[in-house]
Amino acid sequence: MKRVGELLRRSAVPILSVITALLFGAVVIFLTDFEHLSKIGSDPLGAIGGAIGGVGKAYGSMLSGAFGDPGRFATALQTGNANDIGKAIRPFTETLVAAMPLIFTGLAVAVSFRAGMFNIGGNGQVMLGALGATMVAIGLNGTVPSPVLLVLTILAATVAGGFWGFIPGFLKARTGAHEVITTIMLNYVAALLVYFSLQGTNNWLRAPGSTSPVSKNLAPIVDVPNIISLPGLRLDYGFVVALLVAVAVSLLLFRTTKGFELRASGFNLTAARYAGMSAGGSMMLAMALSGALCGMAGGFLVVGTVGQLSIDLHGNIGFNAIALALLAGLRPSGVVLAALLFGALTNGGKLMGVQTGIPQDLLFLIMALVIMFVAAPGLIRGMWRIKAGKPPPEIAALPASPTSTSTPL
Repeated sequence: MKRVGELLRRSAVPILSVITALLFGAVVIFLTDFEHLSKIGSDPLGAIGGAIGGVGKAYGSMLSGAFGDPGRFATALQTGNANDIGKAIRPFTETLVAAMPLIFTGLAVAVSFRAGMFNIGGNGQVMLGALGATMVAIGLNGTVPSPVLLVLTILAATVAGGFWGFIPGFLKARTGAHEVITTIMLNYVAALLVYFSLQGTNNWLRAPGSTSPVSKNLAPIVDVPNIISLPGLRLDYGFVVALLVAVAVSLLLFRTTKGFELRASGFNLTAARYAGMSAGGSMMLAMALSGALCGMAGGFLVVGTVGQLSIDLHGNIGFNAIALALLAGLRPSGVVLAALLFGALTNGGKLMGVQTGIPQDLLFLIMALVIMFVAAPGLIRGMWRIKAGKPPPEIAALPASPTSTSTPL
């Protein structure tokens, strides 16, 4: 019960931040409903009621787009038709599809931030991972069995992303170069590498006859199996791997000596050095692990849900992951939940825009408000009149032979 209470206490501010952001979003929807509010002079009650109804319709559409319509699902189960069932559950599976790369990149940011390193290069690491996976998939096509090729492509993506993350970690440890600057610059380098890798009409990676810089379709070469074999569904086992990786990251950070060293370096680098820990090694390891996780996301995107390398494959998930990790409090379990939330907002916002005409930019406003409120916990506690609990236990002392004794997430 004590652990449950501690979990609820830690979750209070993020949950209330989401609720507050949704309430502010509702106010924005209400105030921009000019169709109804234009009649407020002639019919005040009707205008206000219509605008409030518009808010309900907008959020109802968002929920339906993110999780599906229960009535439609029940009807599909009664008919037993595979096509109907697939269409009924597709909104929910698409939310999981959208959450999958965010889990990987959110974990990547959490690992680097825990070690006191700011990884702003998630986009570039995702792209390098996708490029590595594409090169291995096309280069080894027909030479190894499909299951082996799938493993090799994901492994190549992980190594490529890890290498791209290791570079700023090495530069920080050896030269003092700030990782924020180097990771941002490496984003541009990665984008140009992918662009030039797909240039040329006779390029071995480029799709034949394509006027855009895109790779060949990888689905006939290697593909991640779907979890549910129903028409129209794209949810594959990459999502399962993402959950397993979240567990592995949690164990690494909170159950191993190396994880303790990473967190200790992030908490107090001077004290970690005094305790005999390798500060430079922690920097390089944290950034390499962070890059590897982003590269894995790129690998599962390019051989799974997307199936083709393009210069905009990343979709800015590297930057979205920063907000997601902050919302999660840099905790792996929180990253999974925050990724599901962001996936639901992203997927549900599409139907909301279609049915109500509300621009998808509102979703970015809500996400920005969530992060703003998470970054100002005192504001949230004041708005909801909740008392501040005891601060979470931090590293009080760093022994010469550190052992991980923190409570896992």
